[in-house]
Amino acid sequence: MTDLSQSPTPVPAGQNSLLTLSDRTKKRNAAEKRFKIYGIAAIAVGLLMLVVLVTTIVSRGTGAFQQSFITLKVELLEAKLDKKGDRNLEDIKKVTTFGYAPIVKAAMQQAVQDLGIETDLKSKQMAALLSKNAVAQLRAYVLENPEHIGTTVEFRFLAQSRVDGYLKGRVSRDSIENDKNISPQQLDLADELLAAGVLEKTFNLDFILGSDASDQRPEAAGMGVSMLGSLFMMLVVLSLALPIGVAASIYLEEFAAKNWMTDIIEVNIANLAAVPSIVYGILGLAVFINYMHLPMSAPLVGGLVLTLMTLPTIIISTRASLKAVPPSIRDAALGVGASKMQAVFHHVLPLAAPGILTGTIIGLAQALGETAPLLLIGMVGFIASNAPESIADGLLAPNSAMPAQIYEWAKRADPAFYERAWGGIIILLVFLVTMNTVAVILRRRFERRW
Repeated sequence: MTDLSQSPTPVPAGQNSLLTLSDRTKKRNAAEKRFKIYGIAAIAVGLLMLVVLVTTIVSRGTGAFQQSFITLKVELLEAKLDKKGDRNLEDIKKVTTFGYAPIVKAAMQQAVQDLGIETDLKSKQMAALLSKNAVAQLRAYVLENPEHIGTTVEFRFLAQSRVDGYLKGRVSRDSIENDKNISPQQLDLADELLAAGVLEKTFNLDFILGSDASDQRPEAAGMGVSMLGSLFMMLVVLSLALPIGVAASIYLEEFAAKNWMTDIIEVNIANLAAVPSIVYGILGLAVFINYMHLPMSAPLVGGLVLTLMTLPTIIISTRASLKAVPPSIRDAALGVGASKMQAVFHHVLPLAAPGILTGTIIGLAQALGETAPLLLIGMVGFIASNAPESIADGLLAPNSAMPAQIYEWAKRADPAFYERAWGGIIILLVFLVTMNTVAVILRRRFERRW
């Protein structure tokens, strides 16, 4: 027997050994290590950019979910709001917001006096700390509760955007030197009101549930109505794109003959998936608005445009899901006497459903974040002040959508709108992440491995 304890026999020159690495093997191993390092570095850079992006969005957008409010006790003077004293709603409606402005000024001045704050500001300058939305809020309350005329009611009014920015650190005393909307004396008064608890910064639910506001009232702008616009558009996309896309996929994959015509159709579907979204916007403007005369800026038109854009994605993902079902399933169904249609709809389609749902949700998420098509059909040129009252109103009445609303805020001059644009991005990302999470859960829950 061979003694293994003895030293190995020397390898003659010019021959390779399994115990020693050749120069070529060393180079190959070194190249592999470098490739791993490059991959790790690429992943690290990608994660770093993601962290920077998320940090930037969160740091700049969270301020939109907080708002500054000034609490005042307002005396609803009967002599100004209901001169006849009969509480006739039609007579009360004749008092415009200009008639409510003196009441708000008096309430602000009275609050300053009750707190013992000394200031040289006039009542108009004091009231300028309030949002221009305050008189509209007061008027809406009186019209809804005319029986409260003649009493004193406590209100939480929005502070104007400069005061709100001052409390959030967005506005400083140096930055307002040439600002006509606020003065250092007014900021001094704001500090006094803050110390007294009259001015406070709290969570602003109206940013999530409210509607857009004019350029003069950025502090009153909200995302609620545009969220409803996006909801109605997604309902249109889901009700049209899913059945049409699935039906087209089933026909092309299971029933259509393989010839030059189906080859052309498949190539065009693949090409349509790569067409820029703005092209679909131009198509929607030409067909749905100029030719079919559908209402401009309506969620119905936006949903039709996004349906055209989403269809290729759903068709491609659905065909991939159908292909993933093993041919033995079809053969077994046909072998026991099922027809071609029964084999597809009773056996193949249920097994492909998880992939179809996943592709549909991803397509809807992509459509939810599209802006360019909505710009071309005019979903940014107005302010929808009220939520739709019915489904027909929600589909046909002019409205905006979340990405279009963010774009509209981002292009306005007031920094408060810019802050709201970041906050809108957070809301939009929450919707997108939720939809993608649902897609992953559905795929994991119903996925079948063959």
